[in-house]
Amino acid sequence: MEIMGLSIRAYARHRGVSDTAVHKAIRAGRITPEADGSIDPDRADREWARNSDTPKEGTKRRAETATVKEPAGESTAPALNTGGTSLLQARTVNEVVKAQTNKVRLARLKGELVDRPQAIAHVFKLARSERDAWLNWPARISAQMASKLGVDAHTLHVALENAVREHLQELGDVRPRVD
Repeated sequence: MEIMGLSIRAYARHRGVSDTAVHKAIRAGRITPEADGSIDPDRADREWARNSDTPKEGTKRRAETATVKEPAGESTAPALNTGGTSLLQARTVNEVVKAQTNKVRLARLKGELVDRPQAIAHVFKLARSERDAWLNWPARISAQMASKLGVDAHTLHVALENAVREHLQELGDVRPRVD
């Protein structure tokens, strides 16, 4: 009874390499397939070990770091200590920044965002007009109130003006935060 060999892809999985690496090994003569094109894994493993050079130090390190899988959701640190970020990390950061920038642009176009200095100036203008309206109120209303109450108009005007200024001073101590 004849034992069937493995396909190139199955042998690549058995070996832990890509099928391209197996094809290259066959073309280079490092391993020999059977007559039907299949591969005897025991014989091919012996031939691979005998006919292949040991990987260089950098190649080993790349292979080791390529097989390490990080848990989902955790940040990846540079696999090699290169003193900086890897190209993949730099590209990832670049894409994240682009996405955030596009999100802000879209929100601004939709009218969901406003210009901060413009908003601060608008709030300041509204507060100032509100303050001015309150400061002018005692002069407008004091004469009418005095006649209804039967008191001196000037005395009521001064009393209302003092009360309004005290109240505005209390409101002025409140500092709105716009950050």
